Amino acid sequence: MFSANHQKFIEMDELSLQKVPYFFIIDFLTKNVEIFKENEIEKSGLLIDFQNFSTIQTEPHLNKKLEWISYPETLESFKTGFDKVQKNIRFGNSYLVNYTRKTKIETNLTLKEIFYHSSAKYKVFYKDFFVFFSPETFVKINDGKIFTYPMKGTIDASLDNAAEILKNDKKEKAEHYTVVDLLRNDLSMVADDVKVDKFQYIDFIKTKQKDLYAMSSEISGNIKPEFNGKLGSIMKKLLPAGSILGAPKPKTLEIILDAEGYERGYYTGVCGWFDGKNVDSCVMIRFIEKEGEELFFKSGGGITHMSRLEDEYQEMKNKIYVPIH
Repeated sequence: MFSANHQKFIEMDELSLQKVPYFFIIDFLTKNVEIFKENEIEKSGLLIDFQNFSTIQTEPHLNKKLEWISYPETLESFKTGFDKVQKNIRFGNSYLVNYTRKTKIETNLTLKEIFYHSSAKYKVFYKDFFVFFSPETFVKINDGKIFTYPMKGTIDASLDNAAEILKNDKKEKAEHYTVVDLLRNDLSMVADDVKVDKFQYIDFIKTKQKDLYAMSSEISGNIKPEFNGKLGSIMKKLLPAGSILGAPKPKTLEIILDAEGYERGYYTGVCGWFDGKNVDSCVMIRFIEKEGEELFFKSGGGITHMSRLEDEYQEMKNKIYVPIH
């Protein structure tokens, strides 16, 4: 269905079956799969900060105030791709499309400084090429069980009753149901007894610009015997991640490639740490990339038949932030 770097997935399988710890990075279209054994991470210029794995020894002090300017595209420009997405949804080709944009930004911080001083569940700095600070887990694997935590729906936490509003917002709810359903189906390809353990719980995300609430669910299953210990095969089956693609997957991918008109590259791909036994991985969102001397922030959101152009444009702009306090 998708082009895949098969050799690399086989290599991931071999290493995970041998219980060799490694870090992996896979781009959006699974064209580039990179594997770093534990002893290779440092010399590769990768900096990693996950909840249970970090390569940070000491955090340098930040002695300047964050300057941050973004140059979002116009509403008209955003509308071009948005209309293509909506047309496909009306035709029944997709019922959820994750539409993302690329925005030029200017800041007085380097990518490395952004890595050190932003706060997030998952952070990676990659060779002065990109940095991300992601709140979103992709899958965790513990003792033969696989877990995923779809996150869909955010709201400004300063609003009165924000969490309640988010939980009862028709569009956000529909989007959340869709993604939960999609990921339940995805997990079923590699696991048995897949079930939703927790539905629509609310997470708090703190950022410099504003505090947000995000809506998540937890889904789990038992890894099928034929996938046991084969991390590469599992990733190959599950990617691209449903939460940043949409549903149904093959058709939605076509729509995205047509509507977005730019290369996502590593943005919305996944990366993760295999510790020799268990896996923690994340979706690479909240993403800043360097092209030549310029910096670009990639962001977006899910579009359904209920989406309003102005709201989606606003959401795309809201997400262009860096969580530095």
